[in-house]
Amino acid sequence: MFLSERRRGQLAALSIAAVVIIVGVPLWWRTTETYRAWLPVSQIKELAKLQLQLSADVEAVFARGTVTPEQQKKVPLTQTQEEERAIDEDTALRYRYETRYRTATIMEEDALNQPSAAEADLSLHTLSESPCGSLVVYVIPESSSLLPEDVNVYIGQRRTALLRIGPQMRVGKTLEQLLAHLEPRIRQVLQVMSFSHNDITAALSDRVRFSPDNKESIADNMRAFKSSPGYEITFSLLNPDPKSHRLHWDIEGAVQTYIQPLLTKLSPVANFSIDSQTLYYAMLGVNPRFDTSRSAYTLNADSLAHVINPVEARLGSNAASSNPVLNFLLYVPDAQHSPLYIQGRKKQEVPSNAFHSPRWGGIMVYNVNGFYGSEPEFPVDININMAKVMGVFLAQLRLLLGVQSSTPPPGFLVARCGSTGLADWELDRLMWSRSVENVATATTTITSLAQLLDQIGNIVINDNIAQQVSSAVTSLQLAVAELEAGNLGFALQYSKEAILASEKAFFDPSLLHLLYFPDDQKFAIYIPLFLPMCVPILLSLLKIVSEARQRRREKQAKKD
Repeated sequence: MFLSERRRGQLAALSIAAVVIIVGVPLWWRTTETYRAWLPVSQIKELAKLQLQLSADVEAVFARGTVTPEQQKKVPLTQTQEEERAIDEDTALRYRYETRYRTATIMEEDALNQPSAAEADLSLHTLSESPCGSLVVYVIPESSSLLPEDVNVYIGQRRTALLRIGPQMRVGKTLEQLLAHLEPRIRQVLQVMSFSHNDITAALSDRVRFSPDNKESIADNMRAFKSSPGYEITFSLLNPDPKSHRLHWDIEGAVQTYIQPLLTKLSPVANFSIDSQTLYYAMLGVNPRFDTSRSAYTLNADSLAHVINPVEARLGSNAASSNPVLNFLLYVPDAQHSPLYIQGRKKQEVPSNAFHSPRWGGIMVYNVNGFYGSEPEFPVDININMAKVMGVFLAQLRLLLGVQSSTPPPGFLVARCGSTGLADWELDRLMWSRSVENVATATTTITSLAQLLDQIGNIVINDNIAQQVSSAVTSLQLAVAELEAGNLGFALQYSKEAILASEKAFFDPSLLHLLYFPDDQKFAIYIPLFLPMCVPILLSLLKIVSEARQRRREKQAKKD
């Protein structure tokens, strides 16, 4: 039996509508949806609440004459102390200090009998090398001749310190009283050689606000470059008057002698590359003032800020690398403005005749008028004293890299850092700060990325970004765990990996493809395509519904 023409039309309309709704709409939705790979959102939220624990291991060694035989029976022993401080609602710090007390061995006693503290420090270092992040404090008797009378603590070039026992601990004291006397003094040594609360809060500057009582650490943090996997160091010789001066500087030999030992020791922190250049007719851009009382030209501290920009325009840029650039400029004044001296805020001459700009570099003025003689013949050949120059640049480099040289407490004597330009404990101190800074920066980056992707739902999250985010989260968890365990070297390495992975994910170009293609634009594109097809289908469905209602009313009327 053949269906009527009207019936066939209704079935055709219903079939087309069913195909469109069941097949067409899901297929269109699936083919136009934004691909978003899975991200460890729950783990990222846990990291957003940063709960850091820093564990420091200290070994206190009693030398002969510091403990009685009765006290010695109770040694070795271990004491553990914890301290917790809340920085803000999302950040908390916990410090764990584990101090192991023991008596000195025979070889250590021989080392402590050296004529000077520096020789004793070297002898103790040859016996055993302390792991990165740990300290050894040797408690010596009050009568020891290793330290001057006004010195109670000697901090050497390695990870060892000598602590003179106080006069109140001479006789009649129990071991508990002795430990109670030593504990705050050992804590003070640890804050100098390892980390202090102010240093750690300064390292969290990207995450928390500074407290007003943390001015010294604030200044150190604002002066130093931010943590980076690598740095570019550029040494520039500025010769504004090549007609008068023919300058010679052995920059390659000076770098190998003075700078490279420091950079080699800093290799766990970052990678470094060095280059040099000579710029002719490069002026400072600031006219110095002539001081008649000294018969010399001067640059005031207020005008130093205007020196950087004109010189920086001549330096060029290292476009091949995204690492920060540390600029060190040696400026030789022209013959008309020589000698040239830098004056401080109080109109006093700066001994180094140099200054540094935070997170940029340093400039040293090198006067050569002493080479002219009574009747100079221009151009004058001048061999620059690189030992003098590199001594200044090395001090500036330490400041710009965050190697803090804070004033030690009263009664402390700190040894010179030696030929490497960096003591072992200074490296540890820098590694503590950089590890915490890297963890804080990486957590902020990952948290910001997760919030961005959650708020803008049409950003594509491909598998590469998901892999980088997962890698950053894993590295952050490992870094936090290693800090808690006191493994400073591994903590720094994992924190550097977290920084690299988080920044690769955050700055991935694929995140921008659909950033400015919201849903309203998507509908504006597809409606002109789908509307002409959907209107007849909708009208047919409405007509079918209307006819069905009409038939229902007619049937109801017949029944009545």
